[in-house]
Amino acid sequence: MSDQKIFVAGGTGDTGGAATEALLAAGEKVRTLVRNEDQRSERLKSRGVEVLVGNLSSLDDVARALEGIFSAYFVYPIEAGGIQASVYFAQAAREAGISGIVNMSQISARRNATSHAARDHWISERVFDWSGTPVTHIRPTFFAQWLTYPGQVANVKKDGTLRLPFGNGRHAPIAAEDQGRVIAAILRDPVPHAGKVYPLYGPVEMNHHQIADEMSKVLGREVKYEPIDLDMFEKRLNTDSKFSDAFSQHLLSVAVDYQNGIFAGTNTLVEELTGTPPMTVEAFIRKHVAVFAD
Repeated sequence: MSDQKIFVAGGTGDTGGAATEALLAAGEKVRTLVRNEDQRSERLKSRGVEVLVGNLSSLDDVARALEGIFSAYFVYPIEAGGIQASVYFAQAAREAGISGIVNMSQISARRNATSHAARDHWISERVFDWSGTPVTHIRPTFFAQWLTYPGQVANVKKDGTLRLPFGNGRHAPIAAEDQGRVIAAILRDPVPHAGKVYPLYGPVEMNHHQIADEMSKVLGREVKYEPIDLDMFEKRLNTDSKFSDAFSQHLLSVAVDYQNGIFAGTNTLVEELTGTPPMTVEAFIRKHVAVFAD
């Protein structure tokens, strides 16, 4: 435990929430910024988290959020405004004299990416690199949380099928919980990680047929993977009003990158950085099995 306070963006989200849990478990003081107060933010307050209401797209809000902060985690939704938010965050962090930033990027971030989000992540990395504040970029592969999103759960419950446009591509699914432990470890001691880029993977690379097999073992019912083509996937996205145009375009580009092997690979960084290996798909589904209950 220390007297320092750590800022976590997205404290009510997947990776931000997991990082907050890991920091609280280590006895750290945490501040977060939420767009709106709701049950999730009230739960954070009950755990002792300082919750401010504001927006990462407002320089004034970000400057207020980072005042007096030791280190900070930046993550921004897949939507317009990510680069501008990075600029504001970098500027406010520099003015506040923050010791280090952990920036959530993605494994597909690169200058020539077809996905606007992947290019934006690459540009955001450059923004933080130029800011003068020590920064660590984390680049996770495809999240294990994708398996528990409402659309996937609904299909598994309905007919035991994962319908996705990933062909026979492979990746090592990584849980947000494991990413959160990595983020927390770096935030607590940012100096050794300054200037590093950490690609993060789960423990086992597999295709979606194998992922479906692991889900079958845990759920006690057959789950199968049914590859679909990109046209069908695009039509499905276009009829889903929950997705913005930017997010739909990102998912389509992710599917192409996935088929081309961009998300493949694995390493031991999670265990090296936290002392604990990342969850397998089987362990992840067991932890979240309640979402598949009828």
